[in-house]
Amino acid sequence: MTKNLFFVGIILAASGLLSPPLALAAGLAYGMLVLHSYHLDARRLSKFLLQASVVCLGFGMNLGQVIRIGRSGFVYTAIGITFALALGLLLGKLLIIEKTQSFLITAGTAICGGSAIAALAPVTDANEEQMAVSLGTVFVLNSVALFLFPPIGALLHLSQTQFGLWAALAIHDTSSVVGAAAKYGAIALTVGTTVKLARALWIVPVTLGVAVIRKSKGRVHLPWFILFFILAAVMKSYVPELQFAYPRLHRLGELGLAVTLFLIGTGISRQTIRQVGARPMIQGVLLWIVIGSVSLMAIMKGWIHL
Repeated sequence: MTKNLFFVGIILAASGLLSPPLALAAGLAYGMLVLHSYHLDARRLSKFLLQASVVCLGFGMNLGQVIRIGRSGFVYTAIGITFALALGLLLGKLLIIEKTQSFLITAGTAICGGSAIAALAPVTDANEEQMAVSLGTVFVLNSVALFLFPPIGALLHLSQTQFGLWAALAIHDTSSVVGAAAKYGAIALTVGTTVKLARALWIVPVTLGVAVIRKSKGRVHLPWFILFFILAAVMKSYVPELQFAYPRLHRLGELGLAVTLFLIGTGISRQTIRQVGARPMIQGVLLWIVIGSVSLMAIMKGWIHL
């Protein structure tokens, strides 16, 4: 019965009957109430689906917009990541959290959630428990952000451009950024996805820097899917012969995102929350609140704009 519910959830998400937020909510309900044996498979599949979905979303975007937004976003994300890394490591010291654990949570918040943690784990020699706690922390906060950000944006009358920028700078994982931005509007989706991918590019220099400092021989993972996202935007802009296919591919990306969020939700269980513990979660929450508040204030005052 529980196995059937798991596949029913995937089918409903893939059919479009569940929006990204509802798909995540269904996944969370399943993960909290049911012990299932697919959590490792779900994690691997969600990673692939997220990357494939982002590439498909590129078929709905204009290359000129992507370049303009990405150029500005790269600068803003550099400033934000530097600030977040410094603040996160300071909070880790104040809360007396083990150094590797503190760094993974900080990097996940500053750069790109689970992707950053997965990339940095080999070069920091993180063990399975440190990985689990870090991933659990950012995944729980990701879930909260997907539901919390759109109502706050509407309450504060943020434009779609402002909201997409805020989501990209303040939400951890690409999946929740895209899900929240898609709910807010098409322009928010374009801005949020592009700036978030510019933020994700910082995985490479940060991971390489850590590897050099620690003299690690761990493998550095490059986010190649971002290149394919840009290629998709190039095709959309310069290959009009395939215009009939682009809306279908873009829609496929939206459906894939819903399935991704369902799978991520199923991986968050009561055991995950217990395993995280109080101090790592406090570090993650405090860092996230500061980053979200500061970036929102800067956007509303016009200090950050596209």
